[in-house]
Amino acid sequence: MSVDLFRVQPFRPPAPVPPGRRLGFIQLLRVLARNPLECWSQDFFSEKIARVGLPIGQAFVVNDPAAIRHVLIDNASNYRKDPIQRRVLSAGLADGLLSAEGERWDIQRRTLAPLFSLRNVRSLTANMLQAVDQLSRRWLALPPGSVVDVVAEMTLLTLNVLALTIFSDGLQGDLDEFRGSMNDYFRAAGRIGLLDLVGAPDFVPRPGGRKLKATLGYFQGVIDALIETRQSECRKNPSDQRCDLLSLLLGALDPATGRAMSPAEVRSNILTFLSAGHETTANTLSWSLYLLSQSDAWRAAVEAEAGEKLAGPPDTLFDRLTVTRAVVEEALRLYPPISALSRLAQGPDRLGCHDIKARALIVISPYVLHRHVSLWDQPDLFDPSRFLPESRRTIERFAYLPFGAGPRTCIGSTFALQEATIALATLVDRFSIALAAGAKVWPVMSVTLRPGAGLPMRITPKSNVEDVGRDCLPGVTGEPLPAALPRRISGRGTSRS
Repeated sequence: MSVDLFRVQPFRPPAPVPPGRRLGFIQLLRVLARNPLECWSQDFFSEKIARVGLPIGQAFVVNDPAAIRHVLIDNASNYRKDPIQRRVLSAGLADGLLSAEGERWDIQRRTLAPLFSLRNVRSLTANMLQAVDQLSRRWLALPPGSVVDVVAEMTLLTLNVLALTIFSDGLQGDLDEFRGSMNDYFRAAGRIGLLDLVGAPDFVPRPGGRKLKATLGYFQGVIDALIETRQSECRKNPSDQRCDLLSLLLGALDPATGRAMSPAEVRSNILTFLSAGHETTANTLSWSLYLLSQSDAWRAAVEAEAGEKLAGPPDTLFDRLTVTRAVVEEALRLYPPISALSRLAQGPDRLGCHDIKARALIVISPYVLHRHVSLWDQPDLFDPSRFLPESRRTIERFAYLPFGAGPRTCIGSTFALQEATIALATLVDRFSIALAAGAKVWPVMSVTLRPGAGLPMRITPKSNVEDVGRDCLPGVTGEPLPAALPRRISGRGTSRS
């Protein structure tokens, strides 16, 4: 690189300024309802273990890497997912890998792990590039100077990646309805209120419960249709063995017991991959594009790397994109997709100088951890050089947890990081992407961390981009998409239609 990336002047991306004092209980409830990121006061970003008083009892926010390792690995059997996290994650996913516990989780993890091996994920590079090609065709057909909501566009891209790599028949149904329902799902499932903080049981109705139930009914209908169609095809043509996740789930057997997944487990895991598999990666890509739009030097570095490294064997492409990966990992540090890893102590323990009682709540917030002053130099600044090969070895293992850690680390983390890195390099190589004038960018946490009001950006094809095809994006529904998406923004303004 012609520019020394270790000397590039970093900038401060938008984020809430932590209040000087902790919020009172009533104020905390209001902030949690609006944006949980704004509830963290200054002391959480400086103390390694901070005690918190909650109506449900003893709670600790943990930012000490050694203590985090103790909770998530060394003594993981003593710490199980707490009721609040289980309620958020089990909304429609109770039978899936994300929220299962004990033996049910062990069986599903053993059954699903081979599907996400490094070899299998690397073999999907060509499919990921195909999805980016299809998005590029649509962008090339936009009127000159068009402004689009990049959050919506990246959601479309990551849904298409899932369709091309996991659901070879496509998602079926209306894609716009599916995406809108997914947004409704995250808003309703991620709401934390008084009933959660006082430990009310799950059967007590929560605000937004009806909307959540209706949304889950829609998802179950789509997924059941996918399963029925595939099973019907297999009955008609037993020799048609497809190598996608749906077929593998339907035929997967636990290597230890020979047990197959129940229909409810198959449905919950499909919904888990659809929700967690596209929403988090779409947000990571959106934040990465925004951050590059604010840093000429890093954007130029990614462009240079893409121009040099995109050509070559697809299976090793991800390994060649070291600068682009560093940008993605820095975006994950500043805007981690998951809000918190919370655990409930099953018995007494000790963390640092704190005695932990049974039923104590342990909270590990990646957002706070990734901005902790004792773990990161200038933690609020965008500086991907932290993750270049020369310096990443200095990062403490349990100071960076965008995908969790321990036995319950995200099973699809390799898939997501590869997808985001390849997509980012390819899009930056083909298009100039600039934040629209007057756009207000602000992070909001609602199960996942996303730009709260979308991300309007002006898309301009570069002169070296060839016309790669007609204005359609097949692969998700099997039909061309409409020319305008619900969150598409007009070519001469920033107001959404």
